[in-house]
Amino acid sequence: WRMTAFRECAVGIFAAVEVEQLSAQEVSRDDGPVTTMAIPRNKLCGLVAATFTPMTQDNEINLSVIGQYVDYLVKVQGIKNIFVNGTTGEGLSLTVEERKLLAEEWISQGKDKLDQVIIHVGSLSIKESQQLAKHAAEYNASGIAVISPFFFKPQSIEALTEFLKEVASAAPSTPFYYYHLPEFTGVSLNMVELLDGIEKRIPTFQGIKFTSSDLLEFGQCVHKYQDRYALLYGKDEVLLSAMVLGASGAVGSTYNYIGNLCNKMLTVTEKGDFNMAREYQAVVQEFIGSVNRFGFGVAENKVTMILVSGIPLGPPRLPLLECSEEKRAKILAKLKILGILT
Repeated sequence: WRMTAFRECAVGIFAAVEVEQLSAQEVSRDDGPVTTMAIPRNKLCGLVAATFTPMTQDNEINLSVIGQYVDYLVKVQGIKNIFVNGTTGEGLSLTVEERKLLAEEWISQGKDKLDQVIIHVGSLSIKESQQLAKHAAEYNASGIAVISPFFFKPQSIEALTEFLKEVASAAPSTPFYYYHLPEFTGVSLNMVELLDGIEKRIPTFQGIKFTSSDLLEFGQCVHKYQDRYALLYGKDEVLLSAMVLGASGAVGSTYNYIGNLCNKMLTVTEKGDFNMAREYQAVVQEFIGSVNRFGFGVAENKVTMILVSGIPLGPPRLPLLECSEEKRAKILAKLKILGILT
């Protein structure tokens, strides 16, 4: 048996892009069908870091360190794909203008260094999502992703699909992903049902960022649609299980600072060395399990990145409180015990 979901490239890091070509398709519009041009499809594979948003001590976005951040991901962690303005990046705590500025800077700094820059454009307002989607497309983002609205929630697959279709229509040539996060959004619709026939409604649909512990549902998605869509798993602590099921890749916050370790796990798994793969996964689980016991949210995660990378990322934005000194000390101690930080 050989795992083929992750492809290893010549330098030992997993290849990020498999280029396909979508054939010309008809998109349904109010004024009749419109035939679109063929759209390049970039299949996202391997590890994708969900980036933190750098802040100043005055709680303003800090664009000045993003170049340093990109270099750290590529040169130290072996990460060449990023997911911007998502949960880790506090995207929904940012203004539309801030999100645009961040998207521009990540895309600019990542040019010729990163393989893919995916911009999360989800919002409670469909108009804001469309505005952000159009902007990301104008700046040549590799793709856009959208989380479900979670105040007024879609109550059916039809409602969710219609919402996603309208957002995707604002960027008709940009690969589109759905960000499935039921534990936060309360939207627990079945993803197999979402994937069934979605390409007829959303020609640019590329795949799902599946951030749920429901490996049964994820496995069913993979079994049915592995060859058609990028199925990206979002629970770092059980990545190995998702890989065995056939995940195309993974999007997570810990890949910012233990991406190198997780890339090693992917490499040995590709070689069939599951004993070593379990050892690498155990390190990730020991860290996440340990810090979760005293509360490990975005603030604590951000401090971990600061401790490991040395990049001044600043505090989180309210309503999130800064990580306490006590928690910081515990995180630092655990990083040293596990050998993540020496």
